Amino acid sequence: MSKPVRKAVLPVAGLGTRFLPATKAVPKEMLTIVDRPALQHVVEEAREAGIEHFVFVTGRNKAAIEDHFDMTYELEDTLRKRGKQKELDSLLADLPAAGATSFTRQQAPLGLGHAIWCAREIVGDEPFAVLLPDMITMAGGRKSRCLAQCLDAYARHGGNIIAVEEVRPEETHQYGIVALGEDYGHSFEISGMVEKPKPGTAPSNLIISGRYVLQPEIFAVLEKIEKGAGGEIQLTDGMIALSKAQKFFGVRFDGRTYDTGSKLGFLVANLAFAMAREDLAPALQAEIRKLVG
Repeated sequence: MSKPVRKAVLPVAGLGTRFLPATKAVPKEMLTIVDRPALQHVVEEAREAGIEHFVFVTGRNKAAIEDHFDMTYELEDTLRKRGKQKELDSLLADLPAAGATSFTRQQAPLGLGHAIWCAREIVGDEPFAVLLPDMITMAGGRKSRCLAQCLDAYARHGGNIIAVEEVRPEETHQYGIVALGEDYGHSFEISGMVEKPKPGTAPSNLIISGRYVLQPEIFAVLEKIEKGAGGEIQLTDGMIALSKAQKFFGVRFDGRTYDTGSKLGFLVANLAFAMAREDLAPALQAEIRKLVG
């Protein structure tokens, strides 16, 4: 029987250069999707999937992230005195339980693999989830977000799990791509991985999309692996090395993923999440018609 997945690692040390000057003083993860920071959406996805402990791998000038997941006595007291109970309840509901968050530093921008390795002492010898904070997911037909579907596959298969989504074949050179082995429908065995293959050489059109369940042996692999693309320690390279000893499975996420690390993805995510809200959708539709008409 597989060990339960209790912890999630969230690498939040990126500089957010694509969003300057907005991210000069505000972490990119704290830019809002409607009325919640992008990172809050990711934490909620993890919490819905049953994650109990959140490990944030941060960098310099990221104090706002730690503050966001802490109590704010002055604000809470002001809301109480003004009778704004709904707003107060919303703030308190978002708070993780005491002791359920840990913060560690990635002192240098050495890549995603290095960021994950920085969490090794906190994660310890147990399987863990990884959620990329730029990737915001919305449930589809299965009524659950991406990490919950990954954990369902983990309960079935064990091993290591990677969420995947389809892209057009001409876009595969921009992503990490998986090759398909035995197919189980919603999930499948991964027979190979390649990071940003040359055009026309990808083994499939299924991209690695930002949600993982990994065994703790990945840390030893990442510690020894050589720098890859961009002079960074690539997580995909580490997973390729680990796949020689452990099985990897892919999960076809049936919802929608928004890449909020790009300007277009960020704008589309705001529209999508606003349109999913009854209090905003009708007025927003009317405004969109004015803009495009």
